[in-house]
Amino acid sequence: MQEFGVDKASTVMVGDTSHDLLMARNAGVDAVGVTYGAHPHDHLAQHEPLACVHSVAELGAWFRKNG
Repeated sequence: MQEFGVDKASTVMVGDTSHDLLMARNAGVDAVGVTYGAHPHDHLAQHEPLACVHSVAELGAWFRKNG
C-alpha cells in the first residue's frame, strides 16, 4: 500500500485461505473471502470477511456494488 500510495481505507484483500484473511486483519484492511479456492466457506467465515463469494462472477458483482 505504501509503495503505491494507497491508504488502508481504499484497500480490500481478496483471499481464498484463512492465512489471507489474517494477513488482511494484521495489515488493518478489509477482506473478501473467495470460496472457490483452498478453504471452504465455513472456515473463511470464521475470520469475518466483509463477504464470502462463490465465483469470479460473484466477486465482480460484489465489487461493482461495493467498490
